[in-house]
Amino acid sequence: MASRLEINFIRLLSRCESIASEKRGEKEWRLEKYVGALEEMLVALRKCHSKPTAEALTEYTRKVDFLKGLLEAEKLSSTTEKALANQFLAPGRTPTIASERMPATKTVHMQTKARCTGEMRDELLGTVGRGAHCETDLRNRRGAPLDERQSAAELEAVMQHHHNLLTEDMLNLVRNLKNNTLAAHNIIKQDNQTLGQSMRHADLNFEKLKTESERLEQHTKKSVNWLLWLMLILVSFTFINMILFIRIFPRLR
Repeated sequence: MASRLEINFIRLLSRCESIASEKRGEKEWRLEKYVGALEEMLVALRKCHSKPTAEALTEYTRKVDFLKGLLEAEKLSSTTEKALANQFLAPGRTPTIASERMPATKTVHMQTKARCTGEMRDELLGTVGRGAHCETDLRNRRGAPLDERQSAAELEAVMQHHHNLLTEDMLNLVRNLKNNTLAAHNIIKQDNQTLGQSMRHADLNFEKLKTESERLEQHTKKSVNWLLWLMLILVSFTFINMILFIRIFPRLR
């Protein structure tokens, strides 16, 4: 069962989608306020005990992000920028309420794209009309389909130009990422070589220290042996002298 917070969230989300699908004036403030409230409710949904499933939360987040992106795109000054911004918006995948056949955000996305395309087309037609009044009037009288084809071609050229710019930016980003990765790889390789040399030097020093320790131990053992033999000789010599002294100088009576 959905919690009361989730039910209120779905109602407000459906209301926002309905407002977004309508033609709004510049002084329209409800959608922005409602989307801000949706963000707060979404945060509360993530923290509540009876929160929705992970899939439902992901879909809610997707729809709220779409509405936020839609508002940000509408604030752009250029029609081309609006069209490009709308191209990157991701509408919801499932209907918000059961009575919807298609997700409302998807419908809004299609309507917004069509409106932006129409505005770009009108802007291009207006630019062409200002460039050459006589030739445009003649074409308008003789062949309106030619103007439509030309405006469509110009629109496609503008879109292709922006697409090429975006592709070039992405290629530059990938190229920079590749260069940074190669530089990091070279640095790590040099560090590994330096570490390997340090390990080899440490192993050589350890072997030398071990050899010197063995030599010192052997030298110490030899010194102890010579001292022991010297003490034995002195003791023996002293004992023999005492015997001789006693034999040569007998005890007085």
